[in-house]
Amino acid sequence: MNGIPFNQVLSACDEILAAITMKNNTLSKLTGLLVTAAVCGLLIAPAQAATPKKLLVVTVTKGFRHSSIPTAEKILADIAKTSGAFTVDFARVEPSDPQFKGADDKPDKAKVDAAIVKVLADKMTPEALKQYDGAIFANTTGDLPLPDKQAFIDWIKSGKAFVGMHSASDTFHGFPPYIEMLGGEFQTHHAQVKVDCRNHDPNHPATRHLGAAFTVFDEIYLQKNFHRDHVHVLLALDAHPNDKTPGFYPIAWCKEFGNGRVFYTSLGHREDMWDADTPKPFKRENSKEISEAYQKHILGGIQWALGLEKGDAKPQAK
Repeated sequence: MNGIPFNQVLSACDEILAAITMKNNTLSKLTGLLVTAAVCGLLIAPAQAATPKKLLVVTVTKGFRHSSIPTAEKILADIAKTSGAFTVDFARVEPSDPQFKGADDKPDKAKVDAAIVKVLADKMTPEALKQYDGAIFANTTGDLPLPDKQAFIDWIKSGKAFVGMHSASDTFHGFPPYIEMLGGEFQTHHAQVKVDCRNHDPNHPATRHLGAAFTVFDEIYLQKNFHRDHVHVLLALDAHPNDKTPGFYPIAWCKEFGNGRVFYTSLGHREDMWDADTPKPFKRENSKEISEAYQKHILGGIQWALGLEKGDAKPQAK
């Protein structure tokens, strides 16, 4: 519903109050005013309150590049459009693009690196970041050449959203403020495997649809520099994903960072985690249900990080 100018709201309120206090006004007139106000949206928040948030999706890589990145970009654009809660802009460079081909018909690293520097210089200067409400790092890797890394961290801390998927934790290994902001750092992984991720918060918008456990087949990260008492755990394993040694292995979490909010999920390596209709020929059992659940998982995390959905961020007792 479109919002109504605030002066009209005040005018309607004045007329309603007058109808209440003036003895010569009838109850029917008061009722009519209230109905008109409700129908016209006068008692509803102005339109600007419903303006979609704007997120910058970063998918550039300086290390390993996941083949699922184009699928991730498509799904993030789709859920933004479908939800209507936010819009997305992209900071991306696809090395396989013909414009980057070298003499050997392979991507020219120098051309790709120059393009990455340019797109980040265009989208992620302190001034450019002012147009966004948050950032998504979807399967980024390596030490990204941001114009000002510390300014980016300070921007999040000032009250912005940060959302990371999978190898967002395999990014900026040499920049401790980023690791502190994220809450964990990729250490290693083993063979892709089927796991039962235990739901530690069935009330959070990122996990309330998952039930007691979320069973997936994906590449499961083992983390370092993770402190359970610094984050609000959403999904975790009770045993090592591959050798099944009992222990605590985090999968997804959220946290407050200054005035900002951070959501991270280590899931999302495979194309069919993002989209069951991927053309890749290695779909797994129940891939449609899993991809739909994963999309809701990241949508809920995004909406929470943007402050559009309520959810706990306090570290839980072990």
